[in-house]
Amino acid sequence: MSRNFDEFLTKVTSKVKSKVAHGMIKKELTNHLKELSHAYQKGETTKEEADQKAIQEMGNPYTIGENLNHLHKARMDWSLLALFITIAGISFLPLVGGIPHLSMPGPYFIGRQATWYTLAILVILGFLFFDYRKLKKLCPVFYGVALTLLLYTHFFGLEFNGAQRWIVIGEFIADVTITLFLFFIAWAGIFTKINYYGTWKKQGLLLFLFWIPILIYLALPNYMLSFIYFFTVVAMFVFSGVKKKLAIQISLTNCVVGFIVFIPITYVVTSTPHMYNRLLAFFNPEAYAQTAGYINMLIRDVLLQAGWFGNGLLTGNPLPEGHTDFAFPYLVYSLGWVFGIFLCLLLLLFILRISLNAFKTKDLFGRLLVIGGAALFTVPICWNILMGLGLLPIMGVSLPFISYGGTMLLFYAAVLGLILNVYRRKDIVEPTIETSS
Repeated sequence: MSRNFDEFLTKVTSKVKSKVAHGMIKKELTNHLKELSHAYQKGETTKEEADQKAIQEMGNPYTIGENLNHLHKARMDWSLLALFITIAGISFLPLVGGIPHLSMPGPYFIGRQATWYTLAILVILGFLFFDYRKLKKLCPVFYGVALTLLLYTHFFGLEFNGAQRWIVIGEFIADVTITLFLFFIAWAGIFTKINYYGTWKKQGLLLFLFWIPILIYLALPNYMLSFIYFFTVVAMFVFSGVKKKLAIQISLTNCVVGFIVFIPITYVVTSTPHMYNRLLAFFNPEAYAQTAGYINMLIRDVLLQAGWFGNGLLTGNPLPEGHTDFAFPYLVYSLGWVFGIFLCLLLLLFILRISLNAFKTKDLFGRLLVIGGAALFTVPICWNILMGLGLLPIMGVSLPFISYGGTMLLFYAAVLGLILNVYRRKDIVEPTIETSS
């Protein structure tokens, strides 16, 4: 490249704040300059003169740079951030009256929640200010690490409430939910090349990669993570741009193999007295009033006492885990059905905002990350609320950004950080330059 071209490009990019965009801008402009220079060289013009004319034809480099800076300007989704801040504020409400069954005052948990939210904001910022597209090349690594950690948890994990939940490696301790985050990134990368899985061998590999984590989650047992994983991967597959014929082949193969192999295995894995008791208690809580049905009946009574405007936050928390898994029915009991409806609409708006952002980026990998992120929020939000209304069986699932608990808060913060990262870079596109006439 000539020295004149290099000086011109340096002046252009000096006005572009996005360092990520510099490479593609230089590439695009260099090609355009060479085309103009070759056109001028067809006459009697020397190469140096042709290069100079090409630069003059392009126009003022600083003006071009300012226009490109606007095109490649990093943007923030302030609407989504406003929704997050509102939901974060609501998360402190279940803690105001303290936790009676733990004999802990409200200020203690409010302080801890504030600490966790401080860390959550740092996590969001950490995932916001880097080029998320670099994760794409590491997708096989993410899948391998997630599967290794999941297997390690199954055989050596720390048990909590009857399930292998905590990954303990020396001084390192983490919730098994971290594997869900790694799988989510891995599948976003895998699905960017979904149309390469046209042969039966590759489809078989895809089938294996999809079902194995589900079986291990069920074996822990952690049924909720298996549900979230299933619907997240399916959602990304649907919007992966897969060819219609291949989509039908993969879907039919999954259904057939699922019914023949994996559903029977799943039945054996989940056939435990504890699981049966929960299901029976859901359909007939009165018959299990002294055991598994107690909480179902308690939730029903709490909702009946709520009224339109509730009983107040300082009247006591009648629900065990009213600050975590049952935060929604407790908020309805305390603040009424008006607030409960408002909260449902707020969370729905949060999910819709994320979902709409998925189609504002031209990058397939980024789009799949946002779609997968929307699913990671949608499944637990819907299950937790319907569970809190007595419409679904009780399972261990927190309400994102509202239920008390640091591990899940940091998990959802990381997902939100990635979603905001994709939105921030959605306008970084290959530039199209028009020469001055």
